[in-house]
Amino acid sequence: MSFARLGDPGAEIPVLRHDGSVYDLRPLTADITGAFLADDGLARARAAAENGELPILPDAASLRVGAPIALPGKIVCVGLNYHDHAAETGAAVPAEPVVFMKDPSTIVGPFDDVLIPRGSTKTDWEVELGVVIGTTARYLSSPEEALAHVAGYVVSHDVSEREFQLERGGQWDKGKSCETFNPLGPDLVPASDVGDPQALGLRLSVNGVERQNGSTSAQIFPVAYVVWYLSQFMVLRPGDLVNTGTPAGVALGLPDTPYLRAGDVVELEIDGLGRARQTMVQA
Repeated sequence: MSFARLGDPGAEIPVLRHDGSVYDLRPLTADITGAFLADDGLARARAAAENGELPILPDAASLRVGAPIALPGKIVCVGLNYHDHAAETGAAVPAEPVVFMKDPSTIVGPFDDVLIPRGSTKTDWEVELGVVIGTTARYLSSPEEALAHVAGYVVSHDVSEREFQLERGGQWDKGKSCETFNPLGPDLVPASDVGDPQALGLRLSVNGVERQNGSTSAQIFPVAYVVWYLSQFMVLRPGDLVNTGTPAGVALGLPDTPYLRAGDVVELEIDGLGRARQTMVQA
């Protein structure tokens, strides 16, 4: 079972995918928002589908796939969270999570175009496990209680412009927050259906050439630790997105590998969460 949003940008229909059918969630909610997640919306939707209380959405296969959650209040990202990625970039393994923020309006659908920014020469790819918060997490007492605050998981593409990020002023946000720089989806998969978030394979290819192939088991700071850690510094609210870092294989760490250009096609997937595909176009 998984959740998605289908339709034109700004007019997406919330749906539930279950046993080969696509159910219209509008009898329960106008959208997949933080409020819906906080109100036990995923479990209520599952029960409604199993009880035959939701209509089938006609022509679902012909509709655009949007991001599986409505615009979150914030996107919090963890950098250098895989041992091999830290090594390929020449960075020391961090003693604490490296945290930065990303503009929530960067979120687009998993098959939407990604814009190469004007003046960009170093637009890079990063497949990441996205964590969607389901209930408010504030000053959690331990990592052991953190996963209870997770609604589900999603494929997240943390597109990055490395010159903007690393060479233009000493902070990361503007290299991460360019328009369309966070394709998300296709689906939000409930945490209960994913199982262990530290046992998921992640893969990404550019123009059919595999560039990243890793596992969340290699994260320096696992999902539970990240959620606990972030809650010590900020309130994580329902619907917020946490990007948990990328494995090795980015252009930044491969000196002879070109950065993304208009016309390039990036394909990415995470075990059990689905596949995404984006074409690069010039802004």
